Amino acid sequence: MSYLGTTGEHSARFRPVDETIVLDRPTTSAHFVAPGSVTDGQFGLFRWDMAPASGGPARHFHKTFSESFYVIDGTVRLDDGERTVDATAGDFLYVPMGGIHAFANVSDEPASMLILFAPGPPREQYFLELAEIAESGRELSAEEWAEFYARHDQYMV
Repeated sequence: MSYLGTTGEHSARFRPVDETIVLDRPTTSAHFVAPGSVTDGQFGLFRWDMAPASGGPARHFHKTFSESFYVIDGTVRLDDGERTVDATAGDFLYVPMGGIHAFANVSDEPASMLILFAPGPPREQYFLELAEIAESGRELSAEEWAEFYARHDQYMV
């Protein structure tokens, strides 16, 4: 997709911090800085803050979007499906569509990273629904989990 005009246009979007939706959970805070709904689906950008020893998702992959991780602060264990690295500020991991990956904070210190999804699916819905399931105390069957993950393009390995 390319811009075909010749003079440019006034189409930039400023989003002040007070418009950012933050999903606070017991061990993480997800800041939906620029979800796909803000970027016309071109990408999604989240800030992910993790408490010490907060863990993270198990190995998984996505079929319709890539995911990138940029460590801002602390140590984040990044798994590229073949190896695990304790990444620190400035380290980056790109995971193409179909790439197996995982992340976690296993250190005794807090950590923060940026997560970039491209293109920008409504990924925040996955995290919001996951939080609602946890808060409600509902217990999903294996079939319900499989449907939930498939609906959000999350395939556990």
